[in-house]
Amino acid sequence: MARTVTVGAGSLHALVGPHARATIAAALEDPARTDTSLINDLQAAVDDTNHHVGSLPFVRLQLLLSPVLETCRRLLASELPPPALRGLHTVAAQAFTLAGRIAFETYDDAASCALYTEATEVAGHLPTWCRAVVHMSHALVTLYATPGTDTARVLVEAAIRDARTGDNPAVRSRAHALHSEIAARSGDRSQALTALSLARYDIGDTTRDDPLRARFSPGHLRGFEGLCALHTGDAATAEPHFADATAALTNPRDRLQRWIITADQALARIRSGNPVEGTALLHTCADEVSATGGRVPTLRLRRTRHALRPWHGERFVTELDDHFLTMR
Repeated sequence: MARTVTVGAGSLHALVGPHARATIAAALEDPARTDTSLINDLQAAVDDTNHHVGSLPFVRLQLLLSPVLETCRRLLASELPPPALRGLHTVAAQAFTLAGRIAFETYDDAASCALYTEATEVAGHLPTWCRAVVHMSHALVTLYATPGTDTARVLVEAAIRDARTGDNPAVRSRAHALHSEIAARSGDRSQALTALSLARYDIGDTTRDDPLRARFSPGHLRGFEGLCALHTGDAATAEPHFADATAALTNPRDRLQRWIITADQALARIRSGNPVEGTALLHTCADEVSATGGRVPTLRLRRTRHALRPWHGERFVTELDDHFLTMR
């Protein structure tokens, strides 16, 4: 279906609104006519798709974004006025990055890698913190799509280098937070704590009117603090960090992240010797996770279920398994 709506002169715009359809058609017919109106339409389409992450299945989001991707590719290969080209680089980097994340969520790792490569190339024309954002998203999906942490670590280190030369503290904080998670997963507690300290310092420099603060706030950082404690053997300390994070992340865009953190909180309870309470949390997030088919929360649920093996004969575990079997 995605191929059908992105091939041919008249079918590319099937999934966008009528106004955007007209501006895209005019720009593709004569790229020299590309102006801010088209860039704004493309940006609105990317923002709308991003807004629905966590509330719509990823395959639907993939379809919504496909016309934007093809439009960006065609225009990037054309001669555009410099003002329009600057705006196109911005929206294309965001679109390719989001598409890479969505492809990962639908288990198409090859397509995801190719899209992140496109995003990195386009972001090279933008301020360095923009490329850091691409590297961080790529690092996160790599962490779950490939064995070990080495490849993800290389991407995070590249993100840190770019973030340090940029002027956005929220991006720097998130880069250090990701570094702390990878270090904790590798068993390097000292490095994890150092990275967390740097993340706390940078998040303290953000202002409430910073648009990127919504993507990485002190609430998000609390989730990373919990992860570091969980992976370095301090589950009892991790659990309140996760609880604080889920309470703080109330924006609709954070919905999927809240359920990921809830699964981590359940694991912390189980490792702290509270399997019944941990299982209760898993019940609360199972249906939400299945509604969107998110890959990371599904992996988190599976890992947490494995932690319940010592209680496999208990009724609360069999009831959880029954719940999983009825998930859509």
